[in-house]
Amino acid sequence: MMYAVVQSGGKQYRVAVGDVLKVESLQAEPGASVDLEKVLLVADGDKLEVGAPYLEGTKVTATVRAHGRAPKIHIMRFRRRKNSRTRTGHRQNFTELEITAIGGKGAKKAAAKKAAQPDEE
Repeated sequence: MMYAVVQSGGKQYRVAVGDVLKVESLQAEPGASVDLEKVLLVADGDKLEVGAPYLEGTKVTATVRAHGRAPKIHIMRFRRRKNSRTRTGHRQNFTELEITAIGGKGAKKAAAKKAAQPDEE
């Protein structure tokens, strides 16, 4: 199984083709294609390519499914014996992506090799 580790919004995600993930909000319309170019690692079975820090010429292509907001997180601050209480909340924006392709130097060879072998299921 081929997978990659990408960085988006200061976080790292392990993705494979067909995965759906929520990343920090991106400026793209739903249905648009987005390239994630900060690829840290690409693995295909026993073959492993690791970047230093990123792999050159490798990108992960994703389709924007939707934009949304995460559930509210409540923050409560309480100082005892001071009659001091504050309550605030926060909802983080996110973009939902569906991974469509993992491409690049090593990924093209792996995809061609996988296409040549029939699936055994």
